[in-house]
Amino acid sequence: MAKFRCEVCGSAFDVPQAALDKYPGWRPRFCRDHSPQHRTGGARKGAAKGAGATRSTAARRGHPAPGKREENLTLAEVLARYEEGPRSGVFTDGSATPNPGPGGWGVVWVENGEVRGERHGHEARTTNNRMELTALIAAYELLPADAKVKVHTDSRLCVDTITKWAPAWERNGWKRKGQPLKNLDLVRPLLALYRAHPGCPLEWIAAHSGQRWNEYADSLATAWMRAEL
Repeated sequence: MAKFRCEVCGSAFDVPQAALDKYPGWRPRFCRDHSPQHRTGGARKGAAKGAGATRSTAARRGHPAPGKREENLTLAEVLARYEEGPRSGVFTDGSATPNPGPGGWGVVWVENGEVRGERHGHEARTTNNRMELTALIAAYELLPADAKVKVHTDSRLCVDTITKWAPAWERNGWKRKGQPLKNLDLVRPLLALYRAHPGCPLEWIAAHSGQRWNEYADSLATAWMRAEL
């Protein structure tokens, strides 16, 4: 077990060597009680118009209300704690800690409360927006072209980007007046996948509101921070 010291409380904590080997270059900065997923507030996922700039309010970003804690639960803990929310659908999440910094993404496909498929991943240097977009790409890649299921994200930015802004950018040659477009390497393939799945609408779901499969996707997205999935 490797030892680290929390940058918030100063206490020492252990991380299994297997977790460090899995993500080369990652150095844990916070103990479990002070990881960003445990701290209060809405700073986990900055939202940005056009997948880049900061938006104005936590409500528009789909963040939890002030004072609502985010959790870094294992998948088993999520299933034991939460029961509410849709029983079918595809649920995605992504984040970076800090932003930019190391991050992860997760996606789970559920039908009548049973998991049909799930994926998750990690990048050593990324952003919240890139992880949200990556999770959605993985979600649509997971589905057959004739699937009829809702795809959920707790990022309003991603919903607006794919359903409103990206088609207009495409018509304008992937250009926008005033600001450069960011993350086009992810937005363009995601738009193509979205169009290739006409029976799979993209919808927003509130973050950290106790809905089982949204919490499950969040757990997948933060799995890189834990020794146990």
